[in-house]
Amino acid sequence: MLTLWYGGTFDPVHEGHLAIARSAADAFGVPVTLAPAADPPHRDATGASAGQRARMLELAIAGDPRLRVDRRELHRDGPSWTVDTLLELRAELGKDAPLALLLGADSFRSLPTWHRWCELLPLAHLVVAARGDADLAELPGALAAEASGRWTDDPARLAAAPAGAIHALKQPLRPESATAVRQAIAGGDPAWRRQVPAAVAAYIEAHGLYRQP
Repeated sequence: MLTLWYGGTFDPVHEGHLAIARSAADAFGVPVTLAPAADPPHRDATGASAGQRARMLELAIAGDPRLRVDRRELHRDGPSWTVDTLLELRAELGKDAPLALLLGADSFRSLPTWHRWCELLPLAHLVVAARGDADLAELPGALAAEASGRWTDDPARLAAAPAGAIHALKQPLRPESATAVRQAIAGGDPAWRRQVPAAVAAYIEAHGLYRQP
């Protein structure tokens, strides 16, 4: 069975994140594991601690059997490099088990800036959540070359091989972003509550998160 892994900062998790995860779970017929990063190396300090971000994820997915949370990156020293997580998963699953990394189109386009990014596709497939063809047009040269010949529209192809394919997951356009949620909270705009699950909104308010810009 395909293992579908969705890593990220989730600062905080919002309805857009959940829509991507659920779309992938439905498309591939397998659960999606959401894994919060402990020390994201590509961005500034998070607005909530790793433990708080993981707890919000657990609250967000409660009752949905399609989604799971894995805290392994919180227990590993140093930056949360994706390649290290995939190496760990590959060691656990074995060399022949199908494994896929779920990521958004913006993250996919930035892959050439990631640590040891050329090692990702030999370790796992990529499932890229895109709002439309424009999200994946005019890729950076190095990424376009690496992706050439790897694209597939058939989800079954990912379950039939351990790694190396890229699938574009078409999903509905959604307005949420973690940056916008944090800014709305800091600015006192109550609209942010509609962008996160009710349990996550209650947690954010109870812990006074993101009050400072």
